[in-house]
Amino acid sequence: MNDLSFPNCEFENRAARVQASMRHRELDALVLTAPANFRYFTGLDSQFWESPARPWFLVIPAQGSTIAVIPEIAEVAMKQCVAGSIKTWPSPRPEDEGVTLLASVLESVPRRFAKIGFELGRESFLRMPVLDFLRLRDLLSGVQIVDGAPCIWEVRNIKSKAEIEKIRLAGHIVSHSFEAVASYASKGMTEAEVCRSLTVDILQKGAHSVPYVACASGQGGYDQIIARGGQRELRDGDVLIIDVGATVDGYFCDFDRNYAVGKVADRAMRANEAVWDATEAGIKAARSGVKVRDLWQTMMRVLHAAGMRGNNAGRLGHGLGLQLTEPPSNCEADEAMLEPGMVITIEPGMEYEEGKLIVHEENIAITEDGFADVLTIRAPREMWRLS
Repeated sequence: MNDLSFPNCEFENRAARVQASMRHRELDALVLTAPANFRYFTGLDSQFWESPARPWFLVIPAQGSTIAVIPEIAEVAMKQCVAGSIKTWPSPRPEDEGVTLLASVLESVPRRFAKIGFELGRESFLRMPVLDFLRLRDLLSGVQIVDGAPCIWEVRNIKSKAEIEKIRLAGHIVSHSFEAVASYASKGMTEAEVCRSLTVDILQKGAHSVPYVACASGQGGYDQIIARGGQRELRDGDVLIIDVGATVDGYFCDFDRNYAVGKVADRAMRANEAVWDATEAGIKAARSGVKVRDLWQTMMRVLHAAGMRGNNAGRLGHGLGLQLTEPPSNCEADEAMLEPGMVITIEPGMEYEEGKLIVHEENIAITEDGFADVLTIRAPREMWRLS
Protein backbone atom coordinates (compact mmCIF):
# COMPACT_ATOMS: atom_id res chain seq x y z
CA MET A 1 0.00 0.00 0.00
CA ASN A 2 2.09 2.89 -1.31
CA ASP A 3 1.51 6.63 -1.13
CA LEU A 4 -1.66 6.48 0.96
CA SER A 5 -2.54 9.80 2.56
CA PHE A 6 -3.38 8.18 5.92
CA PRO A 7 -2.21 5.11 7.87
CA ASN A 8 -4.23 1.92 7.51
CA CYS A 9 -5.75 2.36 10.96
CA GLU A 10 -7.54 5.49 9.71
CA PHE A 11 -9.29 3.49 6.99
CA GLU A 12 -10.05 0.64 9.38
CA ASN A 13 -11.72 3.10 11.73
CA ARG A 14 -13.82 4.55 8.90
CA ALA A 15 -14.98 1.09 7.85
CA ALA A 16 -15.84 0.12 11.42
CA ARG A 17 -17.84 3.31 11.96
CA VAL A 18 -19.84 3.00 8.76
CA GLN A 19 -20.54 -0.69 9.43
CA ALA A 20 -21.88 0.18 12.88
CA SER A 21 -24.14 2.78 11.27
CA MET A 22 -25.28 0.24 8.67
CA ARG A 23 -26.23 -2.29 11.31
CA HIS A 24 -28.10 0.41 13.23
CA ARG A 25 -30.05 1.25 10.05
CA GLU A 26 -30.48 -2.45 9.18
CA LEU A 27 -28.46 -2.56 5.96
CA ASP A 28 -26.76 -5.74 4.79
CA ALA A 29 -24.45 -3.89 2.42
CA LEU A 30 -23.57 -0.44 1.14
CA VAL A 31 -22.61 0.12 -2.51
CA LEU A 32 -20.42 3.14 -3.27
CA THR A 33 -19.75 4.56 -6.74
CA ALA A 34 -18.85 8.25 -6.26
CA PRO A 35 -15.16 9.29 -6.37
CA ALA A 36 -15.11 11.00 -2.95
CA ASN A 37 -16.72 8.03 -1.20
CA PHE A 38 -14.42 5.58 -2.98
CA ARG A 39 -11.38 7.59 -1.92
CA TYR A 40 -12.62 8.02 1.64
CA PHE A 41 -12.87 4.29 2.27
CA THR A 42 -9.95 3.01 0.13
CA GLY A 43 -7.45 5.85 -0.26
CA LEU A 44 -7.61 5.67 -4.05
CA ASP A 45 -6.29 8.90 -5.59
CA SER A 46 -6.89 8.93 -9.33
CA GLN A 47 -7.95 11.33 -12.05
CA PHE A 48 -9.29 8.37 -14.03
CA TRP A 49 -12.71 9.36 -12.72
CA GLU A 50 -12.73 11.99 -15.47
CA SER A 51 -13.55 9.17 -17.89
CA PRO A 52 -17.24 8.21 -17.59
CA ALA A 53 -16.87 5.04 -19.67
CA ARG A 54 -16.20 2.72 -16.73
CA PRO A 55 -18.10 2.65 -13.42
CA TRP A 56 -16.40 1.52 -10.20
CA PHE A 57 -18.15 -0.14 -7.27
CA LEU A 58 -17.13 -0.60 -3.65
CA VAL A 59 -19.25 -3.01 -1.62
CA ILE A 60 -19.11 -2.60 2.16
CA PRO A 61 -20.88 -5.48 3.93
CA ALA A 62 -22.35 -4.97 7.39
CA GLN A 63 -19.57 -7.21 8.68
CA GLY A 64 -16.29 -8.24 7.13
CA SER A 65 -13.98 -6.77 4.53
CA THR A 66 -14.83 -4.53 1.60
CA ILE A 67 -15.09 -5.84 -1.96
CA ALA A 68 -13.97 -3.65 -4.86
CA VAL A 69 -15.79 -4.47 -8.11
CA ILE A 70 -13.80 -2.59 -10.72
CA PRO A 71 -12.66 -2.57 -14.37
CA GLU A 72 -9.54 -4.64 -15.09
CA ILE A 73 -7.53 -1.51 -15.90
CA ALA A 74 -7.84 -0.40 -12.26
CA GLU A 75 -6.70 -3.62 -10.57
CA VAL A 76 -3.04 -2.72 -10.04
CA ALA A 77 -3.86 0.71 -8.62
CA MET A 78 -6.54 -0.79 -6.38
CA LYS A 79 -4.08 -3.31 -4.93
CA GLN A 80 -2.04 -0.38 -3.63
CA CYS A 81 -5.06 0.86 -1.68
CA VAL A 82 -7.21 -0.46 1.14
CA ALA A 83 -9.60 -3.10 -0.14
CA GLY A 84 -10.39 -6.52 1.28
CA SER A 85 -10.84 -8.27 -2.06
CA ILE A 86 -11.00 -7.23 -5.70
CA LYS A 87 -13.27 -8.49 -8.48
CA THR A 88 -12.73 -7.28 -12.05
CA TRP A 89 -14.37 -7.37 -15.47
CA PRO A 90 -12.97 -6.53 -18.94
CA SER A 91 -14.03 -2.98 -19.72
CA PRO A 92 -15.32 -1.11 -21.67
CA ARG A 93 -18.14 -3.60 -22.16
CA PRO A 94 -21.27 -1.49 -22.69
CA GLU A 95 -23.62 -4.45 -22.82
CA ASP A 96 -22.66 -5.42 -19.24
CA GLU A 97 -20.47 -2.83 -17.52
CA GLY A 98 -19.95 -4.79 -14.32
CA VAL A 99 -23.65 -5.15 -13.57
CA THR A 100 -23.88 -8.94 -13.43
CA LEU A 101 -20.59 -9.19 -11.52
CA LEU A 102 -21.81 -6.66 -8.96
CA ALA A 103 -25.12 -8.51 -8.66
CA SER A 104 -23.24 -11.75 -8.03
CA VAL A 105 -21.13 -10.14 -5.30
CA LEU A 106 -24.20 -8.65 -3.61
CA GLU A 107 -26.02 -11.99 -3.74
CA SER A 108 -23.07 -13.52 -1.86
CA VAL A 109 -23.26 -10.99 1.00
CA PRO A 110 -24.94 -12.51 4.09
CA ARG A 111 -28.53 -11.32 4.41
CA ARG A 112 -30.07 -10.38 7.69
CA PHE A 113 -32.27 -7.44 6.77
CA ALA A 114 -32.61 -7.88 2.97
CA LYS A 115 -31.72 -4.20 2.44
CA ILE A 116 -28.86 -2.72 0.43
CA GLY A 117 -27.93 0.96 0.53
CA PHE A 118 -26.90 3.07 -2.45
CA GLU A 119 -25.93 6.74 -2.84
CA LEU A 120 -29.49 7.92 -3.43
CA GLY A 121 -30.03 10.75 -0.97
CA ARG A 122 -28.82 14.13 0.14
CA GLU A 123 -25.82 15.52 -1.74
CA SER A 124 -25.19 12.10 -3.28
CA PHE A 125 -25.17 10.67 -6.77
CA LEU A 126 -24.70 7.34 -8.53
CA ARG A 127 -21.72 7.21 -10.87
CA MET A 128 -23.26 4.58 -13.11
CA PRO A 129 -25.84 4.72 -15.90
CA VAL A 130 -29.39 4.86 -14.57
CA LEU A 131 -30.39 2.04 -16.92
CA ASP A 132 -27.63 -0.14 -15.42
CA PHE A 133 -28.86 0.69 -11.92
CA LEU A 134 -32.41 -0.32 -12.86
CA ARG A 135 -31.10 -3.55 -14.38
CA LEU A 136 -29.10 -4.28 -11.23
CA ARG A 137 -32.19 -3.70 -9.12
CA ASP A 138 -34.09 -6.25 -11.21
CA LEU A 139 -31.28 -8.80 -10.82
CA LEU A 140 -31.32 -8.59 -7.02
CA SER A 141 -34.14 -10.85 -5.91
CA GLY A 142 -35.76 -10.38 -2.53
CA VAL A 143 -33.73 -7.28 -1.69
CA GLN A 144 -34.93 -3.76 -0.96
CA ILE A 145 -32.83 -0.92 -2.40
CA VAL A 146 -32.67 1.99 0.06
CA ASP A 147 -30.80 5.25 0.58
CA GLY A 148 -27.39 4.71 2.15
CA ALA A 149 -26.44 8.39 2.29
CA PRO A 150 -27.27 8.79 6.02
CA CYS A 151 -24.67 6.13 6.86
CA ILE A 152 -22.07 7.81 4.67
CA TRP A 153 -22.56 11.32 6.01
CA GLU A 154 -22.77 10.19 9.63
CA VAL A 155 -19.17 9.03 9.25
CA ARG A 156 -17.74 11.56 6.79
CA ASN A 157 -19.15 14.59 8.61
CA ILE A 158 -16.95 13.90 11.65
CA LYS A 159 -13.34 14.44 10.61
CA SER A 160 -10.30 12.98 12.33
CA LYS A 161 -7.49 15.25 13.49
CA ALA A 162 -5.46 14.12 10.48
CA GLU A 163 -8.24 15.13 8.08
CA ILE A 164 -8.61 18.51 9.75
CA GLU A 165 -4.89 19.19 9.47
CA LYS A 166 -5.01 18.64 5.71
CA ILE A 167 -7.82 21.19 5.43
CA ARG A 168 -5.85 23.58 7.64
CA LEU A 169 -2.76 23.22 5.44
CA ALA A 170 -4.81 23.92 2.31
CA GLY A 171 -6.38 26.91 4.03
CA HIS A 172 -3.05 28.39 5.07
CA ILE A 173 -1.52 27.91 1.62
CA VAL A 174 -4.41 29.73 -0.02
CA SER A 175 -4.45 32.41 2.70
CA HIS A 176 -0.84 33.30 1.90
CA SER A 177 -1.58 33.28 -1.83
CA PHE A 178 -4.60 35.55 -1.32
CA GLU A 179 -2.43 38.03 0.57
CA ALA A 180 0.11 38.03 -2.27
CA VAL A 181 -2.52 39.10 -4.83
CA ALA A 182 -2.05 42.74 -3.86
CA SER A 183 1.60 42.53 -4.94
CA TYR A 184 0.81 41.80 -8.61
CA ALA A 185 -2.84 42.57 -9.38
CA SER A 186 -3.73 46.05 -10.54
CA LYS A 187 -6.11 48.16 -12.59
CA GLY A 188 -6.19 47.10 -16.23
CA MET A 189 -5.69 43.39 -15.55
CA THR A 190 -8.59 41.10 -16.37
CA GLU A 191 -10.28 38.89 -13.80
CA ALA A 192 -8.97 35.86 -15.69
CA GLU A 193 -5.38 37.11 -15.55
CA VAL A 194 -5.55 37.64 -11.79
CA CYS A 195 -7.07 34.19 -11.25
CA ARG A 196 -4.47 32.51 -13.44
CA SER A 197 -1.61 34.09 -11.48
CA LEU A 198 -3.29 33.19 -8.19
CA THR A 199 -3.79 29.56 -9.22
CA VAL A 200 -0.13 29.20 -10.19
CA ASP A 201 0.95 30.72 -6.88
CA ILE A 202 -1.30 28.36 -4.88
CA LEU A 203 0.21 25.34 -6.63
CA GLN A 204 3.75 26.64 -6.20
CA LYS A 205 3.11 27.10 -2.48
CA GLY A 206 2.19 23.40 -2.16
CA ALA A 207 -1.49 22.78 -2.86
CA HIS A 208 -2.10 19.56 -4.79
CA SER A 209 -4.89 20.93 -6.98
CA VAL A 210 -7.10 23.99 -7.44
CA PRO A 211 -10.37 22.60 -8.82
CA TYR A 212 -12.49 25.64 -7.98
CA VAL A 213 -11.82 29.32 -8.68
CA ALA A 214 -14.76 31.72 -8.90
CA CYS A 215 -14.25 35.41 -9.52
CA ALA A 216 -16.31 38.55 -10.08
CA SER A 217 -15.85 42.29 -9.96
CA GLY A 218 -17.91 45.45 -10.27
CA GLN A 219 -18.23 49.02 -9.14
CA GLY A 220 -18.71 48.92 -5.38
CA GLY A 221 -19.58 45.21 -5.42
CA TYR A 222 -20.40 42.28 -7.68
CA ASP A 223 -23.64 40.71 -8.87
CA GLN A 224 -22.75 36.98 -8.61
CA ILE A 225 -20.17 34.72 -6.96
CA ILE A 226 -20.07 31.47 -8.93
CA ALA A 227 -18.69 32.16 -12.43
CA ARG A 228 -15.08 31.89 -13.55
CA GLY A 229 -13.11 35.09 -13.89
CA GLY A 230 -13.75 36.61 -17.29
CA GLN A 231 -12.22 39.21 -19.57
CA ARG A 232 -13.54 42.21 -17.63
CA GLU A 233 -10.71 44.61 -16.83
CA LEU A 234 -10.39 45.92 -13.30
CA ARG A 235 -10.93 49.64 -12.88
CA ASP A 236 -10.93 52.25 -10.17
CA GLY A 237 -13.84 51.81 -7.74
CA ASP A 238 -14.22 48.07 -8.30
CA VAL A 239 -14.57 45.42 -5.62
CA LEU A 240 -12.98 42.14 -6.71
CA ILE A 241 -13.89 38.82 -5.09
CA ILE A 242 -12.02 35.55 -5.61
CA ASP A 243 -13.36 32.33 -4.09
CA VAL A 244 -10.97 29.36 -4.09
CA GLY A 245 -11.35 25.65 -3.42
CA ALA A 246 -7.87 24.10 -3.29
CA THR A 247 -6.91 20.65 -2.02
CA VAL A 248 -4.24 18.83 -0.06
CA ASP A 249 -4.55 15.05 -0.42
CA GLY A 250 -8.05 15.59 -1.78
CA TYR A 251 -9.27 17.70 1.17
CA PHE A 252 -10.69 21.09 0.26
CA CYS A 253 -10.42 24.49 1.75
CA ASP A 254 -13.12 26.84 0.44
CA PHE A 255 -13.05 30.56 1.14
CA ASP A 256 -12.86 33.95 -0.51
CA ARG A 257 -11.21 37.33 -0.25
CA ASN A 258 -12.31 40.80 -1.34
CA TYR A 259 -10.08 43.48 -2.85
CA ALA A 260 -10.65 47.20 -3.32
CA VAL A 261 -9.37 48.49 -6.66
CA GLY A 262 -8.21 52.04 -6.14
CA LYS A 263 -10.74 54.28 -4.38
CA VAL A 264 -13.91 52.35 -3.50
CA ALA A 265 -17.15 54.01 -2.38
CA ASP A 266 -17.54 54.40 1.38
CA ARG A 267 -20.86 52.49 1.35
CA ALA A 268 -19.06 49.46 -0.14
CA MET A 269 -16.37 49.64 2.54
CA ARG A 270 -19.05 49.81 5.25
CA ALA A 271 -20.86 46.81 3.75
CA ASN A 272 -17.59 44.89 3.70
CA GLU A 273 -17.02 45.63 7.39
CA ALA A 274 -20.58 44.57 8.23
CA VAL A 275 -20.13 41.22 6.48
CA TRP A 276 -16.78 40.78 8.24
CA ASP A 277 -18.58 41.40 11.53
CA ALA A 278 -21.21 38.80 10.60
CA THR A 279 -18.41 36.32 9.90
CA GLU A 280 -16.90 37.06 13.30
CA ALA A 281 -20.28 36.55 14.96
CA GLY A 282 -20.67 33.23 13.15
CA ILE A 283 -17.25 32.02 14.26
CA LYS A 284 -17.98 32.93 17.89
CA ALA A 285 -21.43 31.30 17.78
CA ALA A 286 -20.20 28.03 16.26
CA ARG A 287 -20.14 25.67 19.23
CA SER A 288 -20.78 21.99 19.77
CA GLY A 289 -24.49 21.51 20.40
CA VAL A 290 -25.57 24.55 18.37
CA LYS A 291 -27.94 23.90 15.47
CA VAL A 292 -26.74 25.28 12.15
CA ARG A 293 -30.07 27.09 11.71
CA ASP A 294 -29.26 29.02 14.91
CA LEU A 295 -25.80 29.78 13.55
CA TRP A 296 -27.50 31.09 10.40
CA GLN A 297 -29.81 33.24 12.51
CA THR A 298 -26.87 34.76 14.40
CA MET A 299 -25.24 35.91 11.18
CA MET A 300 -28.52 37.09 9.66
CA ARG A 301 -29.17 39.39 12.62
CA VAL A 302 -25.89 41.20 11.95
CA LEU A 303 -26.61 41.46 8.23
CA HIS A 304 -30.14 42.77 8.74
CA ALA A 305 -28.86 45.37 11.20
CA ALA A 306 -26.44 46.54 8.51
CA GLY A 307 -29.25 47.10 6.01
CA MET A 308 -29.16 43.90 3.96
CA ARG A 309 -31.49 44.03 0.93
CA GLY A 310 -31.25 40.31 0.20
CA ASN A 311 -29.10 37.18 -0.20
CA ASN A 312 -29.82 34.73 -3.03
CA ALA A 313 -27.24 32.13 -1.99
CA GLY A 314 -29.82 30.34 0.18
CA ARG A 315 -27.34 29.58 2.94
CA LEU A 316 -24.47 31.15 4.87
CA GLY A 317 -22.01 28.28 4.74
CA HIS A 318 -21.78 24.51 4.46
CA GLY A 319 -19.82 21.41 5.36
CA LEU A 320 -16.37 20.84 3.88
CA GLY A 321 -14.02 17.91 3.32
CA LEU A 322 -13.26 15.63 0.38
CA GLN A 323 -15.88 17.63 -1.49
CA LEU A 324 -16.05 21.38 -1.93
CA THR A 325 -19.46 21.37 -0.29
CA GLU A 326 -20.86 18.75 2.06
CA PRO A 327 -23.74 18.68 4.54
CA PRO A 328 -24.87 20.48 6.57
CA SER A 329 -26.11 23.75 5.07
CA ASN A 330 -26.04 26.82 7.29
CA CYS A 331 -29.62 27.79 6.53
CA GLU A 332 -32.93 28.31 8.30
CA ALA A 333 -34.27 24.87 7.40
CA ASP A 334 -31.30 22.69 8.46
CA GLU A 335 -31.74 21.05 11.87
CA ALA A 336 -28.22 19.55 11.98
CA MET A 337 -26.32 20.08 15.21
CA LEU A 338 -22.63 20.96 15.34
CA GLU A 339 -20.39 18.28 16.85
CA PRO A 340 -16.66 17.98 17.57
CA GLY A 341 -14.85 17.02 14.37
CA MET A 342 -17.21 18.82 12.02
CA VAL A 343 -15.66 21.22 9.50
CA ILE A 344 -17.84 23.95 8.06
CA THR A 345 -17.56 27.24 6.24
CA ILE A 346 -18.81 30.49 7.74
CA GLU A 347 -20.05 32.41 4.68
CA PRO A 348 -22.28 35.41 5.27
CA GLY A 349 -23.08 37.69 2.37
CA MET A 350 -25.51 40.41 1.51
CA GLU A 351 -26.77 42.56 -1.29
CA TYR A 352 -26.43 46.05 0.18
CA GLU A 353 -27.62 47.82 -2.99
CA GLU A 354 -29.33 46.47 -6.07
CA GLY A 355 -26.84 44.30 -7.96
CA LYS A 356 -24.05 44.85 -5.42
CA LEU A 357 -22.99 41.91 -3.24
CA ILE A 358 -20.32 41.53 -0.58
CA VAL A 359 -19.51 38.01 0.68
CA HIS A 360 -16.97 36.76 3.23
CA GLU A 361 -15.95 33.19 3.99
CA GLU A 362 -13.72 31.37 6.47
CA ASN A 363 -13.29 27.68 7.35
CA ILE A 364 -13.59 26.33 10.90
CA ALA A 365 -13.47 23.02 12.74
CA ILE A 366 -15.37 22.24 15.93
CA THR A 367 -12.80 21.12 18.49
CA GLU A 368 -13.06 18.43 21.15
CA ASP A 369 -13.78 21.10 23.77
CA GLY A 370 -16.63 22.37 21.61
CA PHE A 371 -15.23 25.63 20.25
CA ALA A 372 -14.43 26.89 16.75
CA ASP A 373 -10.88 26.50 15.44
CA VAL A 374 -10.31 28.78 12.42
CA LEU A 375 -8.50 26.78 9.72
CA THR A 376 -7.87 29.74 7.43
CA ILE A 377 -5.87 32.87 8.21
CA ARG A 378 -8.56 35.38 9.11
CA ALA A 379 -9.15 38.14 6.56
CA PRO A 380 -8.46 41.72 7.64
CA ARG A 381 -11.55 43.78 8.46
CA GLU A 382 -10.65 46.25 5.72
CA MET A 383 -10.30 45.02 2.14
CA TRP A 384 -6.84 44.66 0.67
CA ARG A 385 -6.28 47.47 -1.82
CA LEU A 386 -5.03 47.02 -5.38
CA SER A 387 -3.18 49.89 -7.00
